[in-house]
This record gives sequence, C-alpha cells and structure tokens, in this order.
Amino acid sequence: MRVRSEVALATTLRNLKYRSTWGPRGMLAADVSGIRWSPRPISLALQGGGAHGAFTWGALDAVLEHTGHPIVAISGASAGAVNAVLVAHGLLTAGRDGARDALSRFWQALGLAVPWDAFGLVAGDGERFSPAARLLMRWAQTLAPGRTNPLRIDPLRELLDQHVDFERLRHRDAPRLYVAATHANSGRLRVFTNPELTLDAVLASACLPALQAAVVIDGEPYWDGGYSANPALFPLVREHGGDVMLVLLSPWQWNDTPASADEVRLRTAEIAFNAAFLREMHWLAEATQFARRAWWPGPLERRLRRMRWHLIDGHDALSSLPADSKVIAHPQSLTRLRDAGHARAMQWIEQHARMVGRRDSFDLELLFGDGHEVGSRR
Repeated sequence: MRVRSEVALATTLRNLKYRSTWGPRGMLAADVSGIRWSPRPISLALQGGGAHGAFTWGALDAVLEHTGHPIVAISGASAGAVNAVLVAHGLLTAGRDGARDALSRFWQALGLAVPWDAFGLVAGDGERFSPAARLLMRWAQTLAPGRTNPLRIDPLRELLDQHVDFERLRHRDAPRLYVAATHANSGRLRVFTNPELTLDAVLASACLPALQAAVVIDGEPYWDGGYSANPALFPLVREHGGDVMLVLLSPWQWNDTPASADEVRLRTAEIAFNAAFLREMHWLAEATQFARRAWWPGPLERRLRRMRWHLIDGHDALSSLPADSKVIAHPQSLTRLRDAGHARAMQWIEQHARMVGRRDSFDLELLFGDGHEVGSRR
C-alpha cells in the first residue's frame, strides 16, 4: 500500500543530518542535507479529510522541527481547522516544540477515544470497517442526524476542550486563524476569525451532516466547512500575502469510475467536498498569471505578484486508502498517516524549503489553471 511506501521513505530520510545556526537578526537558519536558508514568515492552508488529518499532523511536525519559518496565519476546514487551532495553541504556550506537542497529544488521545478493536469495529490494519460496523453505519445513515447519539457523547468536543485554550486564541498575540464553516440553510461560507473563535466554531467546521446534527452558533446552523471552502484561501491573500503553504489531503484523481450506488454516493461526496477549493485555486492561478503579466498592476495584482505558493501533497499516500479510513481514528492507522505526512514534508524541505521567500515551489498555473490537463498532476 502506498502509505507504507511513504513510511519506508521516512526511514531513509532519518539518515539525513540536521543542524541549526543563527542567521540575520537572530533568526534560526536551518541546514538540511547541506541546504541553508533564513526563515521567512509563512501562512498555512490546511485541508480537511477526517482521520486523514493525521497526515497533516506529520507534515506540520516536520515543518515545525526542521524549519524556522514563523507561522503568522492558518486557514483550515474540518480536520484542517482542528490542526490549525492545535498549532496556534501550542505556539502560544511553548513555541514550535509546544505546537508539535499539542498535535501529538491530541491525535494520540483521539486514537484512544473509541475502543475500535475491543468492539470489533475495524478489519485488517484498522483502515476499513468490519462487516458489523458497516451495517451499523448504514443503519445510522437512515436516521435523522443526532438520533444515533441520544446521549450526546462527543469525543471531539471533549478532546478539543481539554487540549485547546480558546480564550487565549482570541488574544491579539495569537497567530491569525481562519476557520471555515458552511451555513446549513444557505450553503454560504462563514469564516470564524480569532475574536469570534470558540469550541463550537471548530466543531461546526468538522460537522458531517449525514452523521451529526448541525452546530448552532448565534441561532444559525452550520455544517462542515469543506463544502464551501476546503480551506478558505482569500483571507490569506487579502490579509497576509507572502508565502502560503498548502497541505492537501484530497486526491487529484481516482483510478476507477464508481459503479455501485454506494461507490457513486461516496465519489459525489468527495467531489462536492473539494469543488470549492478547486474553484478558488483556479481563480487564484488565473489571476496570478494575469497579475505577473500586467503592465500597470493595481493593488490586487501587486499583492498577487508578491505571493509565493508551496505544496505538501498527500495524494500518493492517501489516494489508495478506502473511504472508510476517513472516519476511523484507529491508533495504528493514525500513526501510519502521521509517518507518511512527515516523510512527504521532509521531501519538500530537502527539495524546496530554500524557495520560501523567493519564489513558488510548484507551478500554480500548471496545477490549478487552464494549463492543467485532465489525467495529469504535473
């Protein structure tokens, strides 16, 4: 399985030598396999994907440990929003090591929140449901959201409440946060920023409407943010500019065309979850191409000219996993996902980290613009 090949790569990458020196203005300048650079501020854009968010955990762990780039803003949806608030909380409490620790503590606790093995809910390596659990899921989907959980047992709420100080995230010294949620009665995007950020805002961003009742905030119902932005990019462009690191979990393309009713349902849900992001990236790619060619650039064109884009892509590690794996937070599966994300981020650090502050590390137009060809990722 591809996720295992990513983990095997991690073993090879551990043989690289890492050391640190102090650069201009007292900022940390890392040296990775002979590559030196001075850290520049970056913003993070983190996709959602349920338990696949553990891939992002691993990727961020590598970025936090082996680069010194200050993280000034984070935009996230669903699991990306969870990772966003964990990183921000950790940075506030104990810097980069604190962010790594906050991610690790949360994801390990999440893996233990449900007794997957004791209840016989998973099969194989913990990446798919057992036949009994599959029947249970089908039964749950026939009921109204919320009726399958009459006792209101909510591990995610309890874990976030334990691991994140939301009051502190609302202070001015916190990294800027942009948490996407979808208004259930209009389909419109709502982005919660630091002053209005609460536990409910993050839970709304991660609310799956087929399984959970809408999260009500200020009298309005909200669902998963991935339906309207996965994640929202315009706040990073409008408020920050500079370098943006995308951590993507959605596959670029699937190998097989769905045939059964269940396969079609799952595929259409995947497409819907990623459509808003692809539209926004397409617009940004086309607008950036125009801005870089404009003779008399306006304010937006000048801002787009100054932006630089970077990408840590989970396609190779995640595209072969079953759809079940997104909703199964099994400890062994989460560990494999973390290791795959860490390995992929280390590849990016070795090949592209010195481009931060200088230029894009991938071709924005080729990947997201009209130049992208169906069936090709490059």
